[in-house]
Amino acid sequence: MSKRKVTKAIFPVAGLGTRFLPATKSIPKEIMTLVDRPLIQYAIDEARAAGIKEFIFVTSRGKSALEDYFDRAPELESSLKKAGKEQLLDILKDTNMDSGAIAYLRQDRPLGLGHAVWCARRMIGNEPFAVLLPDDVIAAEKPCLQQMVEAYEQTGGNMVAAMEVPPEKASAYGVLDIGEDMGSIVKAKGMVEKPKAEEAPSNLAVIGRYILSPKVMTNLNKMKHGAGGEIQLTDAIAEEVANGEVYGFRFRGQRYDCGSKAGFLQATVAFGLARPDLRDEFNAYLHDMVALQKAAQ
Repeated sequence: MSKRKVTKAIFPVAGLGTRFLPATKSIPKEIMTLVDRPLIQYAIDEARAAGIKEFIFVTSRGKSALEDYFDRAPELESSLKKAGKEQLLDILKDTNMDSGAIAYLRQDRPLGLGHAVWCARRMIGNEPFAVLLPDDVIAAEKPCLQQMVEAYEQTGGNMVAAMEVPPEKASAYGVLDIGEDMGSIVKAKGMVEKPKAEEAPSNLAVIGRYILSPKVMTNLNKMKHGAGGEIQLTDAIAEEVANGEVYGFRFRGQRYDCGSKAGFLQATVAFGLARPDLRDEFNAYLHDMVALQKAAQ
């Protein structure tokens, strides 16, 4: 069982973001801001904290703004420097990527998450790799992927982030069939993509963080179409269950589904209240809004 260090990560960002139209007509969903940082920045920061050194973006047409975001902005930096705005310059540093650290690949057809990951196969080679879905933003004292990397050092194999969901919501997720429950780590004896509520093997759902062995890429080479007619990453991972190398990890933190409008708003409130520079004013506003709603009822 491989325990090589995880230094590469894939970010599937080819989706059209139709649930956020009309905003996403001209702005990639991943650039939409949660408080004052785009969604993709949260994913990048989490990956960096976990020791990721190579960042692979699987994109599509209309994503040039995403690529521009990680370029240096000499004119802006010069203007801030002349104005003595050192704090803003420091903030900009987090958006810059070293030359050669980031790569962009095109997914030419929307054939699902498995296909998007497969597009990066030549850059992954024979190494373990992480996959981060920017739609899933996780607030945690220790970043989720960092927690997973530490657990992966014990298990090797393949690891997926997992959280418990109400049975009626299981059909929106890949769900683990638990073979052995060891607390924060569970050993899977199966995985089912978007099962009906009455057919879900557990309420432990897979969310958008993965550490995968290169064997998963081999499985994706078979290009099988699964649920929804798409190539499902879950199916490729599930093939490794027979080898006893698939684990679920119950991460410590709160996950927000920023692929939905309600989830994005919930995350905005939570992250806004977590900011010392915004907390008091924002909290007072929310209390006033609740009071007005109660008075109107």
